[in-house]
Amino acid sequence: MAELIVTNFNRNFTGVSATAAGVIRKQMGRYDMALAGVALPGCPDPVTTAQARALTRRVPVHRPFAIWHVRRNTEMRAALWARDVLRLPIRIVFTSAAIRRHSAFPRWLISRMDAVIATTEAAAGFVPHVRGIVPHGVDTERFSPAEDRAAAWAATGFPGACGIATIGRIRPEKGSERFVEAMLRLLPDHPGLTALLIGRAGRSHQAFLDGLRSQVAAAGLSDRILFPGEIAPDALPALMRGLSAVVQLPRYEGYGMAPLEGMASGVPFVATDQGYYRSFSGQGSAGIIVAEDDPKATAQALADLLSDPDRHRRMARTAHEAAASHFSIQAEADGIDAVYQQLWREG
Repeated sequence: MAELIVTNFNRNFTGVSATAAGVIRKQMGRYDMALAGVALPGCPDPVTTAQARALTRRVPVHRPFAIWHVRRNTEMRAALWARDVLRLPIRIVFTSAAIRRHSAFPRWLISRMDAVIATTEAAAGFVPHVRGIVPHGVDTERFSPAEDRAAAWAATGFPGACGIATIGRIRPEKGSERFVEAMLRLLPDHPGLTALLIGRAGRSHQAFLDGLRSQVAAAGLSDRILFPGEIAPDALPALMRGLSAVVQLPRYEGYGMAPLEGMASGVPFVATDQGYYRSFSGQGSAGIIVAEDDPKATAQALADLLSDPDRHRRMARTAHEAAASHFSIQAEADGIDAVYQQLWREG
């Protein structure tokens, strides 16, 4: 019998997948647990949903019930079926990062959870049953600074002497066109710099991506503003430590892991005031917050940062130290464990 089931039903490797994987790697030695659904890097081989139900059909040894930890609507539905229809002896914990009101059906699902973990105080204001506020953390064993940033960039195989990147789905909500507009201003004055839009466009946003490519081609920068698609999870840490800056310009972000993964890698960031970015920034010591829809200001912030090696080194060092001391994956795993233990004590 398992005492903990963690679900991952999304076949795409998303920010939610990354945070779940990091926590699971810390949980593996702590609980008799299983991952249900789709495989995650560095985690146990997954079981099927049916196998997860079988593993929690009876009360686990030394626990009054098993916990299913879910993070998506489909996962909440599966857990509710197991608890309320099949009457399995389980309780359900849901992690919520959204800082806006959920639509009707997700609100109903969340109302049926036994406990909710919010990633920020802002997120806690949009959900019921909050038992803990636990910010996402970064795995500083996977994401760490390069001894030689130039060599690390060269090892990626991308052109130029250095690189910056935005990471995430290519769509308007993520501000992909904001990044392109800023790069069109920045790159002509920085001939050794390459810019990457890392991520994929869904079918509904293919025309949006095509428009960005056309805009880049019209500016004669197709060899310097690149669209490499998704990067495999296991390849991302090596790429991240080769970057000189992470740039995230979304219109909406619930939390946002890319700047934090960059920080752990000794990479400063430039971002709009979304998600948890302002808290990450350390009042400008690790990252720079820029105005919405202002490509000129974004380009200038990056130009100032990249043109001042001493400042860049200070911010890189501070960013890594902040990630390790304030936003570690171990701290997140411990915060989640406190919620589990509270539920188990209540019986």
